[in-house]
Amino acid sequence: MKKNLNGKILGIIAVLVVFVYGIIGVPSGVTGKALSEALTKRIHLGLDLRGGAHLILQVVVSEAVNAETDNTVGRIQQDLKSANLSFTQVYKPDPAKPQVIRLEGTAPAKSSAVRSSLDNKYSNEYDLSGGGADNTWTLTMKPSVQLALEKKTVEQAIETIRDRVDTLGVSEPVIQEYGLGKDQILVELPGIDDLDRVKSIIQSTARLEIHAVVGGPYKDEQSALASVGGALPPDQMMVHGSGALAGSDSDSVYVLHRVSVVAGSDFRSADPGTDSNTGQRNVRFTLTNEAGDRFYEYTSKNVGRGMAVVMGGRVKEVANIESAIRDSGEIRGAFSPDEVLILSKMLRTGALPASLNYLEDRTVGASLGADSIKQGVTAAIVGVLVVMIFMLVYYRGSGINADLALILNLVILLGFMGFTGSTLTLPGIAGVILTIGMGVDSNVLIFERIREEVRAGKAPAAAIDQGFAHAWVTIVDTHVTTIVSSAILFIFGSGPVKGFAVTLTFGLAANLFTAVYVSRVIFDAHLNKMEPGEVVSI
Repeated sequence: MKKNLNGKILGIIAVLVVFVYGIIGVPSGVTGKALSEALTKRIHLGLDLRGGAHLILQVVVSEAVNAETDNTVGRIQQDLKSANLSFTQVYKPDPAKPQVIRLEGTAPAKSSAVRSSLDNKYSNEYDLSGGGADNTWTLTMKPSVQLALEKKTVEQAIETIRDRVDTLGVSEPVIQEYGLGKDQILVELPGIDDLDRVKSIIQSTARLEIHAVVGGPYKDEQSALASVGGALPPDQMMVHGSGALAGSDSDSVYVLHRVSVVAGSDFRSADPGTDSNTGQRNVRFTLTNEAGDRFYEYTSKNVGRGMAVVMGGRVKEVANIESAIRDSGEIRGAFSPDEVLILSKMLRTGALPASLNYLEDRTVGASLGADSIKQGVTAAIVGVLVVMIFMLVYYRGSGINADLALILNLVILLGFMGFTGSTLTLPGIAGVILTIGMGVDSNVLIFERIREEVRAGKAPAAAIDQGFAHAWVTIVDTHVTTIVSSAILFIFGSGPVKGFAVTLTFGLAANLFTAVYVSRVIFDAHLNKMEPGEVVSI
């Protein structure tokens, strides 16, 4: 009895057309060059094939903890003043332990009020102790809060770097946590060979803050200490700065208030410009509403005084407050064109809560990528041809069936990569080749089972039915176990390893469709054309 296969055949053709579109889209022509350009637009090449920049960055998470406790110091001071609770000082006693805050000089009669104020607002993040006869309180950041802050810092660093890398126009960059080190980030930028430019953009991700200036510039730290009586108060710090941007031609030292007035995350937008009066390049910025109110309160009380723009732990600019500033203002200085663009880009994309250290930076040459592509594609083509010839020789006419299913498998896999914008890496090519082997393995399982049924004397239709029915369970078992392994590689791997896992996983899923469904439709179509008594060529 002949089967009506029109619907199934049309479905297979539709799948083929859809995934061919995924590979090349709508090319501008039918020439080889036009098809090649269409292919490269849809399927992106990874760093190991295209070449580019490779960096491993260390996030200095202790700076984020330090910044958070600095903010807490400022909040505690404000809360106590608002509650009319007197105190001598709030500070961090040990720079090596930024998670510890000390409050001294509270009134003994107000101990319960002080404890209540601190407990109400800070008990979720800090462990509170003290308050005895010496009227000293200690707040220590809870370990769980510190770990969460450090993790969040790395995540924010990744997002900020991604935002800034996007301005380079990089296709399919890899920016993710590096699994081989704590608080490290892997950055891979295919097609970028100017490592200095990349580093200038990423280096600019150091935390930007504006601090009140106590004094400076001084020629060295000894002079700076002498200006404050030989001992630096806990709420102040010394910061170096040099160059025209910092108002000094040589390395100088400034004494600044430790708690920043505003930080990078307070900036809503920033644009490069030029001052109409002086012709100096500047950066016009806009703050968030909350930061604008805070900045207005500070600048209105300090007109005529200085404030320092600190970036990457160094003073980059010392500005004079000419008038009160609320939510918008400008940073003026002897900026070069590149400096004003980088600074505005920094503020637009947000500042990191911690700075970065370079652990590794290198470029992958395009020639290496070209050789990898050539050798990988050659290996894939040779592998496919050898397998197809083997199937034709060993399984005769049924080998055509296997070859057609194999070609469709590759089309579906490449089409999937085109639709999802996946990046093809060298391990990804290995995944494609392994998919070919798994596809052939499925066909061998089915064909050998059909041969057994034919040798047992069954008719062609019955032999094919039994062959697919009995091989199906084994095929699913082998594919599921391999897909589970690929999922583990994808979850715990990074970069090219994930590329291998993605191509292999979808290739196996496509293989289930082609080896079982498409191959069966081809067999049924052949059975419809067979004469009575004719033997299956297998």
